[in-house]
Amino acid sequence: MHAVVLHEFGPADNLTYEIVPDPVPGPGQLRIAVKAAGVHHVETVMRQGTPGVMTPPVPDLPFIFGGEVAGVVESVGPDVDPAWIGRNVVVARSEPGGYAELTVAPAQNVHPIPDSLDYAAAVTMVITGNTALGLLHAAQPTPDDVVLVTSAAGGIGRLVVQYLRDLGATVIGAAGGPEKVAAVRALGVDAVDYNEPGWADDIHGVTLVLDGVGGDKAKQAYDRIVDHGRYVTIGNASQQQFAQDNPKVTSIDALGLMIASPADFDFEAEAIAAAGAGTLVPAFQSFPLAEAAAAHAALESRATTGKVVLIP
Repeated sequence: MHAVVLHEFGPADNLTYEIVPDPVPGPGQLRIAVKAAGVHHVETVMRQGTPGVMTPPVPDLPFIFGGEVAGVVESVGPDVDPAWIGRNVVVARSEPGGYAELTVAPAQNVHPIPDSLDYAAAVTMVITGNTALGLLHAAQPTPDDVVLVTSAAGGIGRLVVQYLRDLGATVIGAAGGPEKVAAVRALGVDAVDYNEPGWADDIHGVTLVLDGVGGDKAKQAYDRIVDHGRYVTIGNASQQQFAQDNPKVTSIDALGLMIASPADFDFEAEAIAAAGAGTLVPAFQSFPLAEAAAAHAALESRATTGKVVLIP
């Protein structure tokens, strides 16, 4: 099969498209013909070989990235019901990673894809949708909240904005550049360009910040929070820290909570069902599997909108 393999840590171009042996499903596993594979910002950091803020350990090389895949069950291992064969499924834990034409995964972890959902949308929801719902679970927003969402044009951000809008909260989405700002406004909320100087100066009364950026942009958002408000973080795309120096603001590390108590933050099925029902509409940007290096480069430069997905 074809796969994208990292043999040496470094820039995006170190990802090579090559032929590797087909994986063999073991006991309790399915083999999936991959139709869509998700890409994460954290994978771009891991690819460089230098652990950053809120980043898992670097992998052993050679390595195939991609935790989540959507596709068709092609075969099954021992002790797995052959009725799975031919079904459309999505899973968050595939082995090896999803940057490949084939992967295997534990049968107990897969979810059937609703008929109304395509592969790219399904793969967007299984981790990104789960993470968005986990972030919201940690934040506990109410209709009375004034919420500032950073990276609002990203895969998580757009889902969070939709949820908050439908909840009835006042939502301000912050994104970088006119196109991304327009994409956020198209969701029916106010939007600002956080690449512009003084972007947060006219924002007032914020009771909740949902942040995935970190660094200076997060600091400017944090400084808009009123006393007894909340700052909730799910990531740090900038890989930069800032001083959270207001003792009257509650800071919540949603990602840390998800890692510490994964059973309390398992919203995979709920996220997939919400997309299938049209309650949450995932946004994604697709690249051919062979162009995984370009996908990484675009994600690193913040040139993408929505979830980044690879299509074999």
